[in-house]
Amino acid sequence: MKQKISVTVNGTSHEMEVEPRLLLIDLLRNHLELTGTKLGCGHGDCGACTVLVDGKPANACLLLAVEVDGKKITTIEGLADGENLHPVQQAVIDYGAMQCGFCIPGMILSAKALLDETPHPTEEQVRDAIAGNLCRCTGYAKIVQAILSVSRS
Repeated sequence: MKQKISVTVNGTSHEMEVEPRLLLIDLLRNHLELTGTKLGCGHGDCGACTVLVDGKPANACLLLAVEVDGKKITTIEGLADGENLHPVQQAVIDYGAMQCGFCIPGMILSAKALLDETPHPTEEQVRDAIAGNLCRCTGYAKIVQAILSVSRS
């Protein structure tokens, strides 16, 4: 039996009926066509599916859509302001901090949450904040540098 939920995604309110077992990642990718959130491991280990739920990082592959009823979700698509990228998005580009790009949406959202809470984090705090986001392409050095550059501006 479907359940009615109301959720705000990237500033847009959505009311819909969903199956109780529908995962948030499936709601985002398949129902709302927001494909920036990636499905990696499906077990909450890789962080590719990281989104912000009421400003806090969460693995969309582990949350049921009904669990976010009444909450505000931010995906990578919701960070830019029109043509203007969010500072973390721009820094990732400026520092060449991505290769394949699969992990970057989740990494950027984890970084945003950290910077919202701690505007001038230490390198250790940055590394802790992105520890749940696995990247198989890089050694994280440029990613950390990009995030730290935003905190210095």
